[in-house]
Amino acid sequence: MMNMSLNFQQGQIVSLEHGDRNLYAEVIQVVVSRQLCWVRPLLLVHFNQEPPFVTDLRDVSDLLWPVNLFRPALDTEVITLLSQILVKEPKSEPDLATKQHFNQFIHQVWQAYQGGVGTKTN
Repeated sequence: MMNMSLNFQQGQIVSLEHGDRNLYAEVIQVVVSRQLCWVRPLLLVHFNQEPPFVTDLRDVSDLLWPVNLFRPALDTEVITLLSQILVKEPKSEPDLATKQHFNQFIHQVWQAYQGGVGTKTN
């Protein structure tokens, strides 16, 4: 059976989940031959508090990441979250804390992925 994530469309919002955090990103392109997804990060959400803590990531670097780690984001989960950041102008440069926050999340996901989380074993 073909991986459904290879059917992501340009402009679609996807989610990369790790622990109590979700990275929401916009699909730029799916590289089917390498099973990678080029995405533009939009926001990182911590769900460990109420209301969830939202970090605007519109100015961090794009990612080229294994497509099987993403899932389609539901409209109902992202509309409210996106509305919190879209009313603000993106910064010309992301601040150091935002970059560190994003890089830490990506590093943790990669460590988990390399450790076998998200891979199928027989």
